[in-house]
Amino acid sequence: MNEIPSVDLREYTSADPERKTAFVNRIGGAFEDIGFVALRGHFLSEELVSELYGEIKQFFQLPQEVKQKYEIQGIGGQRGYTSFGKEHAKGRKEGDLKEFWHFGQYLPAGSPWADEYPENVQVSELPKFNAVGKKAYQMLEKTAIYVLRALALHLQLEETYFDDFVQNGNSILRPIHYPPITVEPKNAVRAAAHGDINLITLLMGAHGKGLQVKNHQGEWIDAIAQPDELMINVGDMLSRLSNNRLKSTIHRVVNPPREAWGSSRYSIPFFMHPISTMPLNCLPNCVDAAHPKAFEDITAGAYLHERLIELGLVKE
Repeated sequence: MNEIPSVDLREYTSADPERKTAFVNRIGGAFEDIGFVALRGHFLSEELVSELYGEIKQFFQLPQEVKQKYEIQGIGGQRGYTSFGKEHAKGRKEGDLKEFWHFGQYLPAGSPWADEYPENVQVSELPKFNAVGKKAYQMLEKTAIYVLRALALHLQLEETYFDDFVQNGNSILRPIHYPPITVEPKNAVRAAAHGDINLITLLMGAHGKGLQVKNHQGEWIDAIAQPDELMINVGDMLSRLSNNRLKSTIHRVVNPPREAWGSSRYSIPFFMHPISTMPLNCLPNCVDAAHPKAFEDITAGAYLHERLIELGLVKE
């Protein structure tokens, strides 16, 4: 496969059973083949996307000493600001050439998860920043829930199998800034080759090229969402759960050509995480003689902790 398949969520949400089934088959087949799709018909308006990009550009343009006060110690970068070069891909020492922000879950009063999730960080310099981030977070979460319902049907599960695991889950909205490159990078790229930790990732059309996906032939292909599309990929948690039936595909963000080094790149992924108690044990209907169980039993919380250590964001 040399291009990313495109699907339309309105097929799934239509009242037509045949269109809904066709969507389930298309997205399920794409996630088995390459692990990526481009999705139209989602719940983010063009105005909200434009507003969010405007707010995050203003934030990353703030003086470094202002951004630095939003880098909260002791929470593994789960909320607020993470400065340039702090995160690295699994198995690499070089930090990625990026800085980023994290919006996290918005819990109802009295939630049992309140003690587990850090509170969202409020940016006083930008009065609309947090409100716009919250709205985008909620629309992406709503879109992700529908995608997971389709995948549940594809895996022969009850349609709402994932609902209780992901509503109030530990999901993250991550606006990323890849600053202009000013000196020759020493074995570092904007985001080194990696697989995502979570169930699924939803990525808005990035402002700048660079995202590449590795297909089954080992070839790197460009993954560029159209303005009205989200790029969606399988994460390692969903790959484990499905015994690798759904593929968590390796991807990266490469450095631009030298003539474009002076340009910033902005990207906004939404990482759909479940609650920490969700078991990631391989589903029985994804295990058979031809596909023996490939992963040990583990909870989502324990797996996330392991991966954050590997990324250098938390200490053992």
